[in-house]
Amino acid sequence: MFRQKWLLSGAAAAVLISSFGAFQLGQSTAQAETQTAVQTVSSPPVILNTSTISPAMTLDEDRGVATMAPLLEATTPAVVNIAVETRVQARMGPLMQDPFFRRFFDVPDQMPEQRRQSAGSGVIVDAGDGYILTNHHVVDRADSITVTLKDGRRFDAELVGSDDATDIALLRIDADNLTALSLATKTDVRTGDYVVAIGNPFGLGQTVTSGIVSAVGRSGLNNDRYENFIQTDAPINPGNSGGALINSKGELIGINTAIIAPSGGNVGIGFAVPMSMAKNVMDQLIEHGEVKRGRIGVTIQTVTPDLAEALDLKVTEGAIVSEVIEGSPSDEAGIKAGDVIISVNDNPITSSTDLRNTVGLTPTGEKLEVTLMRNGKERRVDVGIDEIQNDTNRAIVRLDGARFGNVPDSVSSNTEGAYVLSVQPGSQAWRAGLRDGDVIREVNRRPVESAQSFEDAVSDNEGVLALTIERGSAQVFLVLR
Repeated sequence: MFRQKWLLSGAAAAVLISSFGAFQLGQSTAQAETQTAVQTVSSPPVILNTSTISPAMTLDEDRGVATMAPLLEATTPAVVNIAVETRVQARMGPLMQDPFFRRFFDVPDQMPEQRRQSAGSGVIVDAGDGYILTNHHVVDRADSITVTLKDGRRFDAELVGSDDATDIALLRIDADNLTALSLATKTDVRTGDYVVAIGNPFGLGQTVTSGIVSAVGRSGLNNDRYENFIQTDAPINPGNSGGALINSKGELIGINTAIIAPSGGNVGIGFAVPMSMAKNVMDQLIEHGEVKRGRIGVTIQTVTPDLAEALDLKVTEGAIVSEVIEGSPSDEAGIKAGDVIISVNDNPITSSTDLRNTVGLTPTGEKLEVTLMRNGKERRVDVGIDEIQNDTNRAIVRLDGARFGNVPDSVSSNTEGAYVLSVQPGSQAWRAGLRDGDVIREVNRRPVESAQSFEDAVSDNEGVLALTIERGSAQVFLVLR
């Protein structure tokens, strides 16, 4: 038996489930007859004739060996190395956290900043505009991002936008003669498909590994995120984050994101964000610079065999509605508690995760055609996507691991303040003393009106913070340094 933990940004740990992208460098620095679909663009863009691309595995008659070299020669130029530099606050030793010792040794309240370098991978998806997909955790909090192409050229990259909920980020470089991979958004990915992973593990440089699709639709690795992972046994290691997972046609089917690594390295369980999800996020990042998520106003859970039997349901898969929020789009559409949602826009819904992903990746203002079962009869209703009101999902650096929203009416008649939606155990916010359900009323004795004002107050203050918190019937004070 072994314990498993999540670890972001590829830190070298002995027992972990790891997002394996931006690992630190040093101590504080840093697929007989198929065709390959690859697009090579220069200025002006010129599309490569795909009929000239070799099948995934060919016989090199001169050497008498089977090889994938032609496929890789066409696709690997689209995978880049990403170097990230960040500035972090130096940690203060336990002794120096005592105010008396700080004054005695004349130690400042804030330690000086240190520069840290890390590395990951990325995939060129639009050669004309220079767009590159990578992972959010690779470029999170980056002060500078440098992209190195396979031909050795280096470019400073612009962060177009980033989405922590899907772990997808979009970069842009100003460069000519780029090669981009075609996106397999219309290609079904099936268990058993042959795949190739391309990336920059451990900063060694571009590396290629191969395997098969072990499973599709994986979720549950992080309940706070939108997950529909492709699982593969193609060896993936720290530094591969943001790299390409391609099929035997050379199409990009996913962005490598995470691994399960009980011994600190690859054990043949890797995960990639499917292009159906990544493309949706990319389009919103290009248009808005962020992902605008909405809600339909229901509380749901997955239909299980036991639940179906107990409630005498006529279906065994779907998302059953346990609550409908009054005045929400679902309420207006006539959805009721006990309804089982079985498809959205004719796409099957087999679990609550399916529905959550579908709603979360649909822009606000659009409508969904929802098919549901009620009393054994099938019904169809149109449901709009409303803007999320309470969950601001604000990421506050000093309170990593916590999510904040406005105070719901159901929690308190006094809706002024910031409501702690969730706190990840072991996170910085957890260690600071925050817990799920806390209501933050004051920051440094100044009233907090909303989640936005709380974010502003914390972001604008670089010194010590005193939080006045309402926890149940008690009042708690927390000090953050």
